[in-house]
Amino acid sequence: MTNNSKWIAYTDGACAPSNPGPAAWGAVLIEPGSGAESDHYGFIGHGTNQIAELSAAIEGLARVPPGAAVELVSDSQYVLKGISEWRAGWERKGWRNSKGEPVANLGLWKQLFVLVDARKVSVRWVRGHNGDRCNEKADALANKALALQARSAA
Repeated sequence: MTNNSKWIAYTDGACAPSNPGPAAWGAVLIEPGSGAESDHYGFIGHGTNQIAELSAAIEGLARVPPGAAVELVSDSQYVLKGISEWRAGWERKGWRNSKGEPVANLGLWKQLFVLVDARKVSVRWVRGHNGDRCNEKADALANKALALQARSAA
């Protein structure tokens, strides 16, 4: 699972008990060389699953040093395709999607692209809730942030 030449950032977002609703993010970072793992998570507030997924990618990449090579691993095709496939078209069309509508969550996308541009980012999709240990851990961290927030609000 570890790659000696690049960081690996597993990220996941969560909304519960509804979407939209309370939202949070989780990230597992694996350092190159040592393979040391670090866990990160946080509560966003009210949001959608898409906002939670974007926030997770932003928070994960922000913890990787600029200039570093990093593989962003997520079960969110929305995030990964936005980085790898849709961005060029959005920029060319003045931040409009294929339907001619403004790109949703544009502020978050722009934050993410600044982080991507400052690093050597590759992306990899994993099926959610399918036994990938670090993806499951990122999901658990996002849900931990939701649970901690719910407890503190009670």
